[in-house]
Amino acid sequence: MSRLAALGARIPRLSRFGWLMGLYAENHGRLVRLFEPGALPAGRYVSSIGDGLDVFVDVVEQHAYTVELRLSYGLLDPVTGEPDPSAHVRLYRDARQAEATHCYVGRRWQDVIGMYPPPAEIVGHRLRMNTFLGKWLQYLAEQGHGVATLVPVAATEPEAA
Repeated sequence: MSRLAALGARIPRLSRFGWLMGLYAENHGRLVRLFEPGALPAGRYVSSIGDGLDVFVDVVEQHAYTVELRLSYGLLDPVTGEPDPSAHVRLYRDARQAEATHCYVGRRWQDVIGMYPPPAEIVGHRLRMNTFLGKWLQYLAEQGHGVATLVPVAATEPEAA
């Protein structure tokens, strides 16, 4: 066995599932630093920095160990009328993980991977969704969005999304 092969045998390999769990942990840190969703009561919030691309944070439900929320811009898909892009996120407080459960970026998951995909395709799709979420959260932070720019949407205002 060559020296390089012996070195490679001692270095642990990260599986795709392990990589996905790492993304969930990174996304948790980014999301908590950005919007602190665990401290927000259920409702709709908007972050506006004056660039014309307001970010909406819909806290759907607060549970003992999880927070269900949706992130979206005030843009709507002209065909479906859905916010585009948007990400449905489940934040696990105890495990310190944030999982993008559904993303809508022009197409629904059924259109991307089909109705009955094999397990490897599901893991791959989850990797792509959560990579998208991580990059989006990083972009939002770099643009100046955050807790300081987040305000509740008044009940009397019409919803943009």
